[in-house]
Amino acid sequence: MIALIQRVSHASVTVAGDTVGQIGPGLLVLLGVQRDDDNGKADKLLHKVSHYRIFSDSQGKMNLNVQEAGGSLLVVSQFTLAAETEKGLRPGFSNGANPQLAERLYDYFVEQSRLAGLTTETGRFAADMQVSLTNDGPVTFWLEV
Repeated sequence: MIALIQRVSHASVTVAGDTVGQIGPGLLVLLGVQRDDDNGKADKLLHKVSHYRIFSDSQGKMNLNVQEAGGSLLVVSQFTLAAETEKGLRPGFSNGANPQLAERLYDYFVEQSRLAGLTTETGRFAADMQVSLTNDGPVTFWLEV
């Protein structure tokens, strides 16, 4: 399971012109599910995302996690993160989870983040989404479990 996380001052997702999710300060989490992923990997990744210390403390050092900084999550499914890009000029997607598994683990990740007390907004699984954000820093990390 893969998360590309971006520290944002705000982010939103629209589908067919309607805003379906938006946050102020926090993390935009682009979530990719691979074929061998399961609830255990989702739990590990959520722990890493929610505890990753990439927000500034009072001295300006990255020492705070998203909850300590008072931020929210915007979780957006992104199957292209599982792409194989080592060879050729066209990505392959055989490492990606089938849509049923991917949606189940995406929903599980979101549910668990809310149960952990994180304010969590979402995109819409498998929809054509437009994602807008202001990357704060810019600060972007690739997390994989």
